Amino acid sequence: AQCLKGDEEQETKLSFLQSHKKEPSKLQCRTIPHSDFIMEDESWDSTSSEWEQRCLLGNEIVSFSTSASSEKSEFLDSFHVKFNLSKLRSCLRCLKVTGLFIFGVVCSILFSTYPDHGKSWQMLAVSPLESYSVNLTDVGDSALLKLELAGSLIAGVVNRPQSEEYIVVEVILREELGFRRRRPQQQVIYNWTIFLNSRRNERAVTSRTFEIITRLTISINIQAFLQENKVIPLSMTHQYLHADIETQVTIASVILAGVYMLIIFEIVHRTLAAMLGSLAALAALAVIGDRPSLVRVVEWIDYETLALLFGMMILVAIFSETGFFDYCAVKAYRLSRGRVWAMIIILCLFAAFLSAFLDNVTTMLLFTPVTIRLCEVLNLDPRHVLIAEVIFTNIGGAATAVGDPPNVIIVSNQELRKTGMDFAGFTAHMFIGICLILLVSFPFLRLLYCNKKLYNKEPSEIVELKHEIHVWKLTAQRINPASREETAVKCLLMQKVLTLEFLLKKKLKTFQRQISQEDKNWETNIQELQKKHRIADKILLIKCLTVLGFVIFMFFLNSFVPGIHLDLGWIAILGAIWLLVLADIHDFEIILHRVEWATLLFFAALFVLMEALAHLHLIEYIGEQTALLIKMVPEDQRLTAAIILVVWISALASSLIDNIPFTATMIPVLLNLSQDPEVSLPVKPLIFSLAIGACLGGNGTLIGASANVVCAGIAEQHGYGFSFMEFFRLGFPMMLVSCTIGMCYLLVAHVVVGWNS
Repeated sequence: AQCLKGDEEQETKLSFLQSHKKEPSKLQCRTIPHSDFIMEDESWDSTSSEWEQRCLLGNEIVSFSTSASSEKSEFLDSFHVKFNLSKLRSCLRCLKVTGLFIFGVVCSILFSTYPDHGKSWQMLAVSPLESYSVNLTDVGDSALLKLELAGSLIAGVVNRPQSEEYIVVEVILREELGFRRRRPQQQVIYNWTIFLNSRRNERAVTSRTFEIITRLTISINIQAFLQENKVIPLSMTHQYLHADIETQVTIASVILAGVYMLIIFEIVHRTLAAMLGSLAALAALAVIGDRPSLVRVVEWIDYETLALLFGMMILVAIFSETGFFDYCAVKAYRLSRGRVWAMIIILCLFAAFLSAFLDNVTTMLLFTPVTIRLCEVLNLDPRHVLIAEVIFTNIGGAATAVGDPPNVIIVSNQELRKTGMDFAGFTAHMFIGICLILLVSFPFLRLLYCNKKLYNKEPSEIVELKHEIHVWKLTAQRINPASREETAVKCLLMQKVLTLEFLLKKKLKTFQRQISQEDKNWETNIQELQKKHRIADKILLIKCLTVLGFVIFMFFLNSFVPGIHLDLGWIAILGAIWLLVLADIHDFEIILHRVEWATLLFFAALFVLMEALAHLHLIEYIGEQTALLIKMVPEDQRLTAAIILVVWISALASSLIDNIPFTATMIPVLLNLSQDPEVSLPVKPLIFSLAIGACLGGNGTLIGASANVVCAGIAEQHGYGFSFMEFFRLGFPMMLVSCTIGMCYLLVAHVVVGWNS
């Protein structure tokens, strides 16, 4: 009877196990209460309760083996997925390298195929009694004729009082002589009026492009209209282009869009992207027949900006050896009384104020190391603070006539000075508007940063806990569940990981709750920071402060005293040489390693790219289209529409291209628009709109302003680089808000009040 009972219970146990093996998906891995879970052979006289307990233990064994096989299959699946992803990344990388290499080779071949014809300048002289005429017979299949004149000219202005002195260039179409015709037929197809400068010793170069509508002989006739019978010496050159204006603008737009795609998606470094864009633009110029020479391309680079950057980088590199930046960080923390947002506002305000009188690039070269060290001391994420600083640096630079390069170009223009645009009036007008923009920008910045984690770094205990979780996970993944014992160990390790992750979440919540409150122990923290961060070399600090103070003083003096024949680049280079001598630097390689060579190369490539795009008529096309849009508006609403259009077109264009050539191109367009009797618009509202849009538009993208690129380069050198999109998410909304406030200010000042209109 006992044997029969034992057989029945054993059959029950086996059927129970088999039924569970058929449904492995319902089995789960559970914690083992005892390590001794392997069943041993026992006598047939056990009770039914003991057999039920053993059946449960057997169930756990089956579940462990089933989970082991499922985990093994999951591990293999994840391994295959990772392998496929790595293979896909390598394929994409090879495709990227191959595509860019082929693109570079094609552009190089195109650039080398078309020769550099050069420019042969022809000397000539015109007077009211004698004109100059020349026939052009080598037109061929060209689409455009480009004429360049050099002399005492006023470039870009076409609408002036007829009482002034000017010359007229006529493009004449000549028909061939027929059998019955004694005189050739002539037809003037283009008239180009150029006004003369009253200062005969000043030389300027102006150019204009004419569309060739026929293959007949074309002649150029130049006539002078002077108040006295005098001779005007001029120089002239001409060349033929093989593409019309629309085609050139399309090519330039495609190149610019390609450069931005490379930078936005971080396909290559922004320096390489600018170099590739420059190569493509030069190849396009070569194809259309306007290939520049090497000397001409080198002249496109703004060496004053590069010299300013290089000199200030040397000064800052030596300055950092004194420990002054750590000292300034502690002082800023004391001034804010431990409140993070108060400290950020103080830094942004000080940067905006300083950039109103200094160049924006110089301001960020001085502020970026201090900000990074301050954020490291206070356990903050430097990237968000740096982006906020450079945004307010660009805003503050628009407040005065010397704070931003577009303002300098506007105030130094001789034609605008004749309209009453002086230093004091321009600064007073812009300063009021920038103050209103700052009042709105600070609350909006706080709104943008409400979901940002300013404290990016965790305490050491959280870092160690994350490292421990990572180690436990790696250990569990390395266990191959081939046996039941290994499976049990892996389950225990995974349970350990879950426990540590739950503890990490609790610690993170506690940490976020602590940092969201005001630091009540800021006085104790300051005492500790002052002991840790002190001036390392006081003698070197005195030398650095002396040289840097003299350099900044010369920057101010250069803006107001015309007798100083040194630009900003020369002042920075001379200051760097003085400080290198005073500091007695022997290991020169250490100082050179801290120079942002990638940033300098980026600016050089960017200057070439923007100048090439200007030669492809992109900037000129934007200005002409803006003028056409303004002329289409009814006269009673034309001033309002003109202010709105100029502000937003300038802002959007300056966020994509360099604002210096854009401002230089837009000034003649706006002058002609204001002097056109059919439009009858005052010039000052248009110029102020251009200044607001060009200066504030630099906040739209990472490469919209020089200060943005400099700040990103220094931050990247310190290990806190931010991408194009990280800057775009914060900078572009700030640009929209600041331009909106500036536009409203101009509308109230010039449309409602009628100030300077």
